[in-house]
Amino acid sequence: MYNEDPETVTETAFTATTAGAAAGTTTNPVTAVAAPGTAGAERLIAGRYRLLSRLGEGGMGTVWRARDETLHREVAVKEVRPPAGLGAGDITRMYGRLEREAWAAARIPDRNVVTVHDVVMQDDRPWIVMELIRGRSLAERLRAEGPLTPRQAAHVGAEVLSALRAAHAVGVEHRDVKPANVLLAEDGRVVLGDFGIAMVEGSTALTMTGELVGSPEYLAPERALGRLSGPESDLWSLGVLLYAAVEGLSPFRQDTALSTLRAVVDEEPPVPTRAGPLAPVIAGLLRKEPAERTPAAEVSASLRDIAHDPGATTSAAGVLAAPGEPAAVAAPRRKRRTAAFVAAGTAACVLIGGGLAYAFAGDGDGDGTARGAGVQVSVVGANTAYTGGCPIPEGRAPAFTATFTASEPTLISYRWVSGDGSVVDPHWRTLTVGDRDNPERHDTVRLSAYAKTGTLTTGMAVELQSPVRSTSNPVPFSITCTG
Repeated sequence: MYNEDPETVTETAFTATTAGAAAGTTTNPVTAVAAPGTAGAERLIAGRYRLLSRLGEGGMGTVWRARDETLHREVAVKEVRPPAGLGAGDITRMYGRLEREAWAAARIPDRNVVTVHDVVMQDDRPWIVMELIRGRSLAERLRAEGPLTPRQAAHVGAEVLSALRAAHAVGVEHRDVKPANVLLAEDGRVVLGDFGIAMVEGSTALTMTGELVGSPEYLAPERALGRLSGPESDLWSLGVLLYAAVEGLSPFRQDTALSTLRAVVDEEPPVPTRAGPLAPVIAGLLRKEPAERTPAAEVSASLRDIAHDPGATTSAAGVLAAPGEPAAVAAPRRKRRTAAFVAAGTAACVLIGGGLAYAFAGDGDGDGTARGAGVQVSVVGANTAYTGGCPIPEGRAPAFTATFTASEPTLISYRWVSGDGSVVDPHWRTLTVGDRDNPERHDTVRLSAYAKTGTLTTGMAVELQSPVRSTSNPVPFSITCTG
């Protein structure tokens, strides 16, 4: 189950949501139920917005449900408070920045962005007036019902990315993309809130008082290090959000905020097991260097394809065999026969080496080649007939090399499968091919066997996923363990 650790969240989501509004109950994306009629209710702000009840509260202010007395509609009003210990000059600069960025957010032309109606000054500080979203946050949805399927997560991710791209086009960075700030409206909209108003000063991860703002586990490495950020930093946060949506927890969470930040900067995320076709998208977004992250346009296309693919309703996961045990393999997305890599009485084989990647392909050729969408992959084998004692000595192990080429730089996705289509490597992986100076990329895997006796005769192939689906013809091999 998803649980956004309160110890690592020092800034709540300030875009208001209401669940069951007709029944008189309200919820905040982080703090759950907020009782109506709390202190400050019925106060009139700027002579127009009457505060009705508190929706949520965090380190930088309070969100109120309010009534616009001029237009006779309910709105959400964010009362901004500076972090404790901030000097007068810093407070003035913070208010000015928040006001400017709130107005910038108001110009974002996208239905997936919470609409900012107004920014008014009251008591010498800005109050931000936004639309009131009726629904619940993605964080609440994950806590209540568990992880999403890859298809559901892709739909949410595509809508969030639409909001981000619209914001980036007008020079606004979000800087706090996380499940608590993604609102699932009752009318079906997926709305991203708190555009440009989640950070205090500049684009660093720390305020001038050293107070951490936002959720450390969703911060991009460059932001965690206090370096310059950009749109690519929001894409990293989207990758963490997608991971959390399908896995049920974010990949970098540790016991403390400091250890979480260290993991963000220094550690690679665990390989997702429930992501299925989303795995290459997540991997492309979670590259430590901003310039190496998959461009937003490519991510958007991939997410839209997965969101419209009925086969992405469940994730494919598999476990390679431990020494001496048969390999357990789950069914891949296509309806193939679920099978262990070897049948009863034969040698149990597992992959023991090789980097993996992703690829595009079309129809397979008889030589083990697959082509399509400007990308070609060919598979060749070595030591493909082995007879002798097992485990197989490394120098005699069957080995297979996939060569990927492309006519232009392209993000590709693939995994290794056996001759009957069973999944050998359960994880989709990513690779960019088609560089002008080095158009080819290679991946080699080797097999081993742990059974004392038995024979396995099958083949090795590459299953290609994006942007079109296909599988290369298998390269035959046989392994006979003689004891």
